[in-house]
Amino acid sequence: MLRAIVATLFIGIVFFIVQKYVNSAWVHPYFWYILSFFFGLSFLINRLMDYGLKDNRKKFVSFYLSTVVGRLLLSIIFIGVFLYHGLTDSLLFVINFFILYLCYTGFEIYTLYCNLRRD
Repeated sequence: MLRAIVATLFIGIVFFIVQKYVNSAWVHPYFWYILSFFFGLSFLINRLMDYGLKDNRKKFVSFYLSTVVGRLLLSIIFIGVFLYHGLTDSLLFVINFFILYLCYTGFEIYTLYCNLRRD
């Protein structure tokens, strides 16, 4: 979980610097909601993976696939709720969302690979 906190802080700092000093037009005003969503989702997935690896390693694949499907469904719902309520720049919101989606997916694969290699 410490890796998820460090990754979230790093991503937050990078986007803060981009927003303040480079070009604020690249970062949607609701970016921090997106980052909070992914941090919460990362925490939930981390807990599920720990539970899946703890008791029965044969259930690990089903736990992992269920977290991938759950992340996809929760992401669609998250985007849908924000789009339904109306956004000022919906394309920028979706682009920021998918940038973070890819960052957190890559981070999850890296973390999972390190854990599996160790075991």
